Amino acid sequence: MKIIKSSPLLAMLIGFIIIAAAISTISVEGRKHHVKRIKPKHSRHSKDTPTGSPAPAPYPSTHDGVFDILSFGAKGDGISDDSKALIGAWKAACRVAGGKVEIPAGKEFMVKAVTLQGPCKEETVVQIEGTLVAPTKIGSWPKSSLFQWLNFKWVSHVTIQGSGTLDARGYNWWNLDNYQTQRNKYIPLMKPTALRFYSSGNVMVRDISIVNSPLCHLKFDDSDGVKINNITISSPENSPNTDGIHLQNTRNVEIQHSNIACGDDCVSIQTGSSNVHIHHISCGPGHGISIGSLGKDETVACVSDIIVEDISIQNTLAGVRIKTWQGGLGVVKNLTFSNIQVTDVQVPIVIDQYYCDKSKCKNQTSAVSISDVKYNNIVGSFTAQPVRIACSNNVPCMDVDLMDIRLRPSGGIRGLQTHQQQHALCWNSYGKTQGPLVPSSIGYCLKKSNIDGYYPKRFIASSHEKLCPL
Repeated sequence: MKIIKSSPLLAMLIGFIIIAAAISTISVEGRKHHVKRIKPKHSRHSKDTPTGSPAPAPYPSTHDGVFDILSFGAKGDGISDDSKALIGAWKAACRVAGGKVEIPAGKEFMVKAVTLQGPCKEETVVQIEGTLVAPTKIGSWPKSSLFQWLNFKWVSHVTIQGSGTLDARGYNWWNLDNYQTQRNKYIPLMKPTALRFYSSGNVMVRDISIVNSPLCHLKFDDSDGVKINNITISSPENSPNTDGIHLQNTRNVEIQHSNIACGDDCVSIQTGSSNVHIHHISCGPGHGISIGSLGKDETVACVSDIIVEDISIQNTLAGVRIKTWQGGLGVVKNLTFSNIQVTDVQVPIVIDQYYCDKSKCKNQTSAVSISDVKYNNIVGSFTAQPVRIACSNNVPCMDVDLMDIRLRPSGGIRGLQTHQQQHALCWNSYGKTQGPLVPSSIGYCLKKSNIDGYYPKRFIASSHEKLCPL
């Protein structure tokens, strides 16, 4: 009887134990589900970022090795400063083999003065399909002594190409006096060059247009191995000192199939330059193709092995010209100018060893030596004088050849030409002539050497050779 009486109590105890166990199980399961909702920690070997998204590429790229400046934050509206985007794209392309910077078509990118520096990993390309424009305000340019807009430094195997344009917007620089008067602003001592390469090698520039530079449009300093093909350079005829292509201490150069119109020399070849071949280009307006000026402030100048052929020159100050300052030292030798068509050129053939860009310069006895200069098949029209060769009294020009030169006064000024202007002028220059020669005065323009080939004061020129290990 006692056992029966105690059954209800035992049943209640067992029920309580079952309910407690069930509650405990539910609580544990709830905690388990709560833990699962917490973000799992990533393995230290995970390729994902701490947020769980894929790791970003080291630099934005449209596809392997191509870096569009729009991916680096460029706006392309012609107003926003896109300089950092260009530098960023360049650095990215420079780090990879076969990198390419892409400047897309249909947009205008305003870029301030930048330096794009090497060396790069391998060959690098800058593909210009759109337009790069410089700041219009002179005050936006850095206050330094060496100015350039787009400066490539220490680069090798670099190609600049495309159907796009570099517009340096130099119109405020061409009239600095007026700009300063209107704005009372600081004016830098030097104008910027549009596109410059410094201490670079194996550079190709092709197909692009470079326009309206404040100073030189395309310049190479201390470089070796340059090819320029099918480019267009353009600035107004009255834009001062806007040389088209300027070479300084640069060797092994080919310039071909290009059109150059500017306010100064279409091509300017300065000291330290050698092995330069210029062919199939159109020059004008401007000042023609020039060697120099050389020897300013009694400096040493060395230029050799220059070929200029198969070109047309129109509406220029000179055709093919060599210009040196009195007092200079050094050597200019082995130059050939052939198959050149001139139209309305003031003086098609010029050697000037008395060059002076001021109203008056000091007379000095020393001069850069000029020798082995060949002119062949120079034909067309002039507006002032056909030939002007003015060599130093103390260092005469030697081995100058004038062959097949046919130059007639332009139709528009024929009646205004004096008898003297229609004649060739040669002073203290030695060499030979060979017909046909028009005007006929070219035939007796040069002095003949002695039978043994000795020229007066030749020893002076020989001493200059030692200064130029070309």
